[in-house]
Amino acid sequence: MADRRSRMLEYVIDNERVDVSELAGRFAVSQVTVRKDLDQLEKRGLIRREHGHAVAIAPDNLHSRLAFHYDVKRRIAAAAAELVPNGATVMIESGSCCALLADALGRTRRGVTIVTNSAFIADYVRTAPGLSVVLLGGDYQVESQVTVGPLVEECLQNFHVEQLFIGIDGYTAEAGFTARNHLRAAVVKAMARRADEVIVLTESLKFPRQGAVPLLPVGAVSRLVTDSNLPIPLKEQLSGAGVTIDQVQAG
Repeated sequence: MADRRSRMLEYVIDNERVDVSELAGRFAVSQVTVRKDLDQLEKRGLIRREHGHAVAIAPDNLHSRLAFHYDVKRRIAAAAAELVPNGATVMIESGSCCALLADALGRTRRGVTIVTNSAFIADYVRTAPGLSVVLLGGDYQVESQVTVGPLVEECLQNFHVEQLFIGIDGYTAEAGFTARNHLRAAVVKAMARRADEVIVLTESLKFPRQGAVPLLPVGAVSRLVTDSNLPIPLKEQLSGAGVTIDQVQAG
């Protein structure tokens, strides 16, 4: 049941407003069951109920996204944290897996500095004793709690790091890695120019899926940390393009 609610939450987030009857058909359960699931999600503050519909609070709300496949995202974050040595300075862009990576670094590493444009991440790890956080200034996007725009890109000129960790909204062999928001995509591209290695953290359900705007070509990404449900044809295509793939057990 918990997994069904998790998948239902993701579907509502992706579609923003969904009819109860559509959810019942998609998940092969009764409308009564759907309403009970939606009641639980609403009580947790993850969606809003309207007459006959479920409505996403905000597509970029990280509190909602963290609740979706939380255990798998924790495993992805833990695997990514193993790549970061004590004392390192890394860049981390916004995203639920990225937020959990920052938390994992705070619990398992010492002397790590995180450079980020995510106010959510900065707040999420504010009590971690082993971390220092540099929050990049810029225009503030309220829903996603990130900074974007030319001021962020100007701030980035003061940094060069070995590792940049990012999330994505989709990947196809034809389009490469994609995102939903062009302003956030521009920041990721600027971050990538200031890093030796770009590492993508995401669940396998993003493969294949295409976001609205290009993010990075496959050749700009050196490593992918995902779960064991990554489609084999895309795994082979990514590996053939030189991407190192680390996989954790899916839920």
